[in-house]
Amino acid sequence: MNIMNDIGHRTWPLPSKYWIMRQTWRNLLFLHWPIPINLLRPHIPSSLQIDTFNGSAWLGVIVFVLEGIFPRGLSSISLTSKFPEINVRTYVTCDGKPGIYFLSIDVGNWASLNLAKRWFHLPYYPAQISFRKEGQTFHFHTSRNGNFNTPISFKGNYIPVSEVYFPKEGTLDHWLTERYCLYSSNNGVNVYCGEIHHQPWPLQKAEIQIVENTLFSPFHFELSHVTPIAHFSSGVDSLMWNIKKKRI
Repeated sequence: MNIMNDIGHRTWPLPSKYWIMRQTWRNLLFLHWPIPINLLRPHIPSSLQIDTFNGSAWLGVIVFVLEGIFPRGLSSISLTSKFPEINVRTYVTCDGKPGIYFLSIDVGNWASLNLAKRWFHLPYYPAQISFRKEGQTFHFHTSRNGNFNTPISFKGNYIPVSEVYFPKEGTLDHWLTERYCLYSSNNGVNVYCGEIHHQPWPLQKAEIQIVENTLFSPFHFELSHVTPIAHFSSGVDSLMWNIKKKRI
């Protein structure tokens, strides 16, 4: 595949040629807030180090549409129809390798909730999510299923407002987006790593209107006074490898 041939931007080699699935991610909103390390630390396994840029940790919310999940050997047959996803994540390292650590993933897709959640040990939550495009503006709204003291929801809209660019290595934009593995945990007991590969993110600056955001309430993060950095990407195709348990 062309994706496998484009590896010059990676900071470590591909794990092997035996990836297990391809995913198509489209029309992404990246939102990022700086956050003190001490607020994140209770929510991250002790064997993972919180990654920082210029001394600050970062909390991200990513809104996007997953347009297909294609298992290896069935390149034209998706396991599911397209669906939106909204995740809360931060950035960590393990043995010097930077990656993503998810704090929550809102999704309404059955396969993700019942299969990927257990296979990849990721914090999926069932939610009602709407996502639509009107003109150049994308509108989203998630409402997590269940009874909570504070209903968990996220609602707003975004629009790309700049030319496409590829962030340079060493910049914050690059640091926030160019990550090629995820880490997960089963209740903090074991840590797992899943390798990811895709071409560099084509980014645009974005304007965002947040109507409602209680995604951070389960973690007691109060960031309403902080204006997030916003990026848009039309998307990439990605390859994923089987998850492996880390030896800590």
